[in-house]
Amino acid sequence: MNTHRAGGAPGQVKEVTSLANPLVKEIKALALKKFRDEQHAFMAEGLKLIIDALDLGWSIRTLVFAKSARGNQAAEKAAARTVAAGGTVLEVSEKVLTAITRRDNPQAVVGVFSQRLLPLKDIRPAAGDVWVALDRVRDPGNLGTVIRTVDAVGAKGVILIGDATDPFSLETVRATMGSIFAVPVAKASQDAFLAWRKGFSGLVAGTHLKGAVDYRSVDFGGRPVLLVMGNEQQGLTDDLAQSCDRLLRIPQAGRADSLNLAVATGVMLFEIRRSALKLDGDVLS
Repeated sequence: MNTHRAGGAPGQVKEVTSLANPLVKEIKALALKKFRDEQHAFMAEGLKLIIDALDLGWSIRTLVFAKSARGNQAAEKAAARTVAAGGTVLEVSEKVLTAITRRDNPQAVVGVFSQRLLPLKDIRPAAGDVWVALDRVRDPGNLGTVIRTVDAVGAKGVILIGDATDPFSLETVRATMGSIFAVPVAKASQDAFLAWRKGFSGLVAGTHLKGAVDYRSVDFGGRPVLLVMGNEQQGLTDDLAQSCDRLLRIPQAGRADSLNLAVATGVMLFEIRRSALKLDGDVLS
């Protein structure tokens, strides 16, 4: 987003009370994927998330904070860092913040950041690295939860295959609880992914309703692991299933025949972690 297109040079602190302000309109427009793509930007809410993003080197374009945050040392420090980085700081009314976040009780601080995607060609997994590939994930809550879980287990990142939901949508970013800033995300067509997969030297495992192998019986330790998870309704495509070294199943004890995508991914990731820790002689806490 060109934060200084309306109202002066970057590195400014400005007070805004009107919903008609051009900067407010630009930030609100980030709710739409079209504008996020055009501006190569996205919005994140919460002071802790914004501080973490700044610490991790993400490029902040605009910091928006409520008047109620005035005097908060951490918020003012974040504002000073934004100005130093050439961004714009907007001090806004509660009404403006509510309109921007589309929440009745919004966080007191919102940041607009430049998007960052990892090129698929730059992913070169080493022994012990775990990556998750998601085939056409459609639900932003699922994607955000997977990114958060990847962060929690210490896996390396997420690869989005095909027509996936936007990792930078407000709903996805909220569901990551800040992990969007810590977990590298790559995007690729199925053909590009399959071409890259040919050079993957570790174990490629996918979950599948027709999987013949219990996920708990596999030794995941000591090598790179690529976990491939399918679309919420349709599962893996035939080509992606055929690209897996192992097709695994998570046994179900009740009447449900499958798990939610994010839950299934979490179950798999913690099993992979347990297997790796067992190999190292450690225990899973």
